[in-house]
Amino acid sequence: MADVLVIIGAGGMGEAIARRTGSGHRVLLGDFNEDLLSDSARRMQDSGFDVETREVDVSSRNSVRDRARAAADLGPVKRVAHTAGLSPVQAPPPAILRVNLVGVAYSLEEFGQVVAPGGSGVVISSMGGALNDFDGRTEQALRTLPADELLSIPYLQERPDIESRAAYGFSKRANQLRVQGAAGAWGARGARVNTVSPGIISTPMGQQELAGTSGDSMRSMIENSATGRIGTTNDIADAVAFLFGPESTFVTGTDLLVDGGVVASIRTGTAVSARRTG
Repeated sequence: MADVLVIIGAGGMGEAIARRTGSGHRVLLGDFNEDLLSDSARRMQDSGFDVETREVDVSSRNSVRDRARAAADLGPVKRVAHTAGLSPVQAPPPAILRVNLVGVAYSLEEFGQVVAPGGSGVVISSMGGALNDFDGRTEQALRTLPADELLSIPYLQERPDIESRAAYGFSKRANQLRVQGAAGAWGARGARVNTVSPGIISTPMGQQELAGTSGDSMRSMIENSATGRIGTTNDIADAVAFLFGPESTFVTGTDLLVDGGVVASIRTGTAVSARRTG
């Protein structure tokens, strides 16, 4: 029986990860968007991958639980990549929090009950999470509260008018903290779990952001970063492949920042573009 790779989110990153890491696996591809899901699955099947699809609403625990059980029915669940998410230009704050915050927490809890020994999970967070820190009480709550209680934490109750960009940064920092909190439970099953925090990546979502009100700021970040380029979905897929693979068996409960040096530039105030040659 072939091992199972679960991809939650059939967008650009999800498909890239599936192609990079899915050879020899049964791939269970899930998404809320039925058209996106079927198109991605067809492209992969045409390329020779063994792909099955299931619609999933990550904001519903029952939907995520059903997908976890469906994955376990296919075979040993050895790899889980949660890539589903909403950006600030795509949705209002309540939807961002339900999908990016609670949805990730549901996936960690439900797939943490079916992942096979030797398995590995990766949640796609964001460099936005690396740029946000909250008070110790809030961060501990984000690590440890049951998923169904996350929207009731004081930080959010005190900010009923939180804007989409702030909700996004909050949820992405929460992803990193949830993975810290989940590492022990996954470890009890002989599995590992980590986050990857992409920088500005050329996906449909990333292009929407570049075309929005933050586009100039994002282009400046790219220009002043150490690499001076936008990221690709392959950059993220390669990072996930490392965390799925045998080279990272001592890595769990942590975040891998894959941003081309944007966060380093922001934190040090260093503008690399002025010095770059060739």
